[in-house]
Amino acid sequence: MDYQHIITVEPGKCSGKPCIRGMRITVYDILEYLAVGMTETEILEDFSELTANDIKACLAFAADCEKKLFVTSL
Repeated sequence: MDYQHIITVEPGKCSGKPCIRGMRITVYDILEYLAVGMTETEILEDFSELTANDIKACLAFAADCEKKLFVTSL
């Protein structure tokens, strides 16, 4: 998934953490909700401004970060 138009980083917003479409909802927030067992449906119900593609973008972003971390550690 191409998440570059969904995941944004702005130095003055959320301390420069990756956010979803310029909102104050961070990738970390979404990943943490998923990690504690919230479903995609529950997240979308709690945050009506989000879409299913936003959640997929967070997962793709996290996967790319993990991949880059692994490659640089070799």
